[in-house]
Amino acid sequence: MSEHKKLTELEATAICGNDISSSCLYVSALAIAYAGQYAWVALLIVAAVLFLFRTIYGEVVGALPLNGGAYNVLLNTTSKRNAALAACLTILSYMATAVISASEAMHYLHTLWHGLPIIGATLGLLGLFLALTILGISESAKVAVAIFVVHLVSLTLLVGATIWFLFTHDLSTLSLNFSAPVRGGSITTALFFGFSAAMLGISGFESSANFVEEQADGVFPKTLRNMWIVVSFFNPVIAFLAIAALPLATVGEHTETLLSYLGNTTGGSWLGMLISVDAVAVLSGAVLTSFVGVSGLMKRMTLDRILPQFFLKENGRGSNYVILITFFLLCMSVLFITNGELGPLSGVYTISFLSVMAFFALGNFLLKSKRPNLPRPVYAGILTVTVALISIMVALYGNITLHPDYLIVFLQYFLPSMAVVSIMLNRASILDLILAAAKSFGDKSPGVSRFSRLQVKRAMRELHQQEFVFFTKGDNVSNLNKVMAYVVENEFTNRLKIVTLLREGETYSPELVKDIEVLDRAYEQIRVDFVAMQGHFGPELIDRLSAEWNVPKNFMFIGSPGDRFPYQISELGGVRLII
Repeated sequence: MSEHKKLTELEATAICGNDISSSCLYVSALAIAYAGQYAWVALLIVAAVLFLFRTIYGEVVGALPLNGGAYNVLLNTTSKRNAALAACLTILSYMATAVISASEAMHYLHTLWHGLPIIGATLGLLGLFLALTILGISESAKVAVAIFVVHLVSLTLLVGATIWFLFTHDLSTLSLNFSAPVRGGSITTALFFGFSAAMLGISGFESSANFVEEQADGVFPKTLRNMWIVVSFFNPVIAFLAIAALPLATVGEHTETLLSYLGNTTGGSWLGMLISVDAVAVLSGAVLTSFVGVSGLMKRMTLDRILPQFFLKENGRGSNYVILITFFLLCMSVLFITNGELGPLSGVYTISFLSVMAFFALGNFLLKSKRPNLPRPVYAGILTVTVALISIMVALYGNITLHPDYLIVFLQYFLPSMAVVSIMLNRASILDLILAAAKSFGDKSPGVSRFSRLQVKRAMRELHQQEFVFFTKGDNVSNLNKVMAYVVENEFTNRLKIVTLLREGETYSPELVKDIEVLDRAYEQIRVDFVAMQGHFGPELIDRLSAEWNVPKNFMFIGSPGDRFPYQISELGGVRLII
């Protein structure tokens, strides 16, 4: 995943495929718990919904081929506040992913070593990946490919062994299960709740959008297709085979390790052991994906000044250890609150994950209305996006209806995270209130009041002194006004430098200076400086000016020659869409 060597189709599919395909290890049991003998139908409906999201993701990421997922699309179509909401949900989803994957991995390992303390081992696995990521060890494409291939082979062997088992035995278990009373009293109710719970089986589909910049051209839509094929085949097939081979009551007794139990029953102890070893590997890979993914997302949010700046602290290996330790502590707390039980964990995970998917569908609508001129390789029809969004909302309602208490656990983490983000996004107004409060008790405690005012004013100066740079090729006043409006709405700065680069012998347009003067008067809260200089726009120039002017790269923009919207300079010297 280096800057120079882009990921191939197999490598990119393996990285995100390990995440989404790991759900095969537990989603069948969840679906059977709520839909009974019709769980495989519920999983087929989930596959149909996922097919719709293939086009939705393809359009959004095709138009905005940048890392960040739902955070990125909302950042480009709405405000930073809305993007921060999606980011908090994504972090919560990563957190639940890490805990579920670690817990499930230890449950499968427990089938091989019965003396293993599951809660302690889960905590130990999370701590192991904390240490590895702090040391700078992240995902390796080759390791991801090896895990993914072994996982697919293991699942294929399980399917083959179960089919052979059914071929050599009678189908009395299947007949008995289908003659059992339908869960919920009706097929419609069973499918509704089964579909809602089974939506956990597509978690990880959004992973590919989070590292699209590291993928070779044309790879991203192929990863979506490949992930869809894997889960659309294995999830319903394994659920049906489990119903055909195992009594429904037995399935409920082995919720956490259904696949290894199915392997033991149909293929023997060797297959059960293989599934358990494979489960530990692929679920551990999903834990690592969570640590790496959340580190990148929270760093991006910190650079955008949504989170406190101390999160940017790095060790000698370049790892943001404060972010990683914070994430580990959050995972540890949710592990103890839920006691490692799959039900509450999956409930928290599903609520956050489905909310992120809903925001992505909403982002698609916003992209159509606000960025219609952006070229895109595919187009998701209005009906497609509408049906997909309604399906997500139905699944979200179903999960909350099934377990209202899970919503409480979800809110225990979501509300504090949004409170922190809200304080960071409104800290200029908060400082104004503190300053007014300090002035109000000046008569009673003049010394304390004076000291407080000095400290608050110093903090306000530091907040406002960060300068933004916008590179323009001569945009008209309308487009420059959009830049000013973006900065006023989303940033705390009161300084903006507008730069135009000239070739040798070239001069800038007098109309450009007049437009900037108009904007300088219109936005009196922002000091606008105009700089004309010779140079060629590129990473070298960005690095030099960033150092000379002490401006972070993510606070530097360039006007797009296509649709005249500003782009933000990325950490790699590329460009990042903002408005």
